[in-house]
Amino acid sequence: MEFDYQKEDFSTPEPYEAVLSISNPFEREVATNQLAEYAKQVGIGASGFKRMLKTYLESKKQNERMVYVDQVTEFTGQKLELDAGEWQADDFGVSRRGKFGEEIACPHPILPVERLVNIDTGVEKLKLAFCKGDRRWREVVADKKLLASNNSILELANMGIAVTSENSRALVHYISDLENLNYDLIPERKSVSRLGYIESEGFSPYVDGLIFDGDANFRHIFESIRSAGKRREWLELALSLRQGNVMARIVLAASFASVLVKPCGSLPFFVHLWGGESGTGKTVALMLAASVWGNPEMGRYIQTFNSTVVGREKLAAFLNHLPLIVDELQLARDGRGKLNFDVYALAEGVGRTRGNKNGGVDQTPTWQNCILTSGETPITGASSGAGAVNRVIEIECRTAHRIIEDGHATAGVLRKNYGFAGREFVEKLYQEDNAQLAAELYKKHFRVLSENDTTEKQAMAAAVILTADELATDWLFQDGNAVTVQEISGFLASRAAVSSGRRGYEYFCDWAAQNANRLRQDNEQGDVYGVISGAQVCIIRKVFNQVAEEAGFSPAALLSYLKEESLIETRGRAMTCSRRINGVRTECVCLRVDTGEITADDDLF
Repeated sequence: MEFDYQKEDFSTPEPYEAVLSISNPFEREVATNQLAEYAKQVGIGASGFKRMLKTYLESKKQNERMVYVDQVTEFTGQKLELDAGEWQADDFGVSRRGKFGEEIACPHPILPVERLVNIDTGVEKLKLAFCKGDRRWREVVADKKLLASNNSILELANMGIAVTSENSRALVHYISDLENLNYDLIPERKSVSRLGYIESEGFSPYVDGLIFDGDANFRHIFESIRSAGKRREWLELALSLRQGNVMARIVLAASFASVLVKPCGSLPFFVHLWGGESGTGKTVALMLAASVWGNPEMGRYIQTFNSTVVGREKLAAFLNHLPLIVDELQLARDGRGKLNFDVYALAEGVGRTRGNKNGGVDQTPTWQNCILTSGETPITGASSGAGAVNRVIEIECRTAHRIIEDGHATAGVLRKNYGFAGREFVEKLYQEDNAQLAAELYKKHFRVLSENDTTEKQAMAAAVILTADELATDWLFQDGNAVTVQEISGFLASRAAVSSGRRGYEYFCDWAAQNANRLRQDNEQGDVYGVISGAQVCIIRKVFNQVAEEAGFSPAALLSYLKEESLIETRGRAMTCSRRINGVRTECVCLRVDTGEITADDDLF
């Protein structure tokens, strides 16, 4: 390479630009060494030249960075104009000049437009806006953690953003740079991932400006909690249904009652509609309950039992204080027809604590609401625990006495008019001391119900329903047709019906009658289970345990109840007595049974 520079020329950019203009790295290095030798000849010195070249290069980069500061996003139809820093952001995509040439972050427009802060957890998320070939802007909400990782950010590809393992690193830098450069320009909004009461904020989704940032699978439910149609038409229908049977009034009241569970200090409870005959109005009654809050269409607010335990837990936690409404209990049966649903899983109001793949523990889901269900059979059985029976108010629906008379017409009105009553009820509850009024009414109803032949938890559930219906009658319906204590008491389980011990005793009495031949000493045709001796049924302990477990009862808990109620004969502290069966002495559970004559006063049915 030929040079024709004087000593004073090395004080100008010309010799340094000559070297830097060479694009090939090897050729540039050769030219640099040659020019250093030439600089030595004219009195600059080789080290002096290289030092000057380094200084010139740094000043050149500094000048380029100053130019970048003036760059802004230039996307057609963009929500915000943001400082792009060193990034070129226009309709052709996002890129910057890198060390080894152009570095592409994304081939289409993309930028952060909102920062979302969850009011429950404080977790921040970022809303990204992007558009592709059709120039239609779309939005996606993503966790900050996802946007901070070269690997995690690849999940955005499923949402339509052109990110691959090749450009993921650059996209992470671009989004981070734009957020940091424009922190004051990007608006910050409050967000929520659930429905219900929010401390110091109000009731989701009725808080103005609140953004949903939760599970995308629940977005359609969140968006279904809204008003549509005409309030007057919904109210007229509700008033006409309240003039009918008490069952419809209880279901409607239970929907309002869901938001009173927390302020009244009650527990989650079930209202279950069941009946083996079709056309009794069970599903339409659930639609009536759903229409208080939003769209009652199946698959919008109302869900079915065709889901997993985890799915139902997450749905309950998402609804939080709004009623969980689930149709078709029979869908929860397994291939052998056994009901695969545990009332406890939802009635406790707390989900299972689960670990995550990072070695930590996920937040435990919780909820405080009413659960409205329907099916062809009761949701509890003879072997259900006392706690499960306690939390369920079961209503049998029959063709002769439908819960909704004209189901087709009623459903048609509800599909077009919904979502007014729930919002009005909540807004009224927040006014003045109405929450305290609700708590006082609840205590009054609970005291009255507790004096009847029912359990504490049944009384709690009924008291919340009565409180909600009394308030809804005053605030919305104004028809003086609230459910009374006497009306709802007919649907509450008695203490005896709730007791799993009593149900276990009755089960074994029936079992003994059914297996009388195997409880005889002279039985030669099969297994011997014990012996009937006068007013006692002596069952071999091993057989008793097996039968109890198969029926869903705890043998130890059942024996404890039977001993306390003097329904078994015992020996000292033991739960059994020694009996000789077929010449062999064995330990038996000696059950006392009534063998007296049936009289006209006995209830045969």
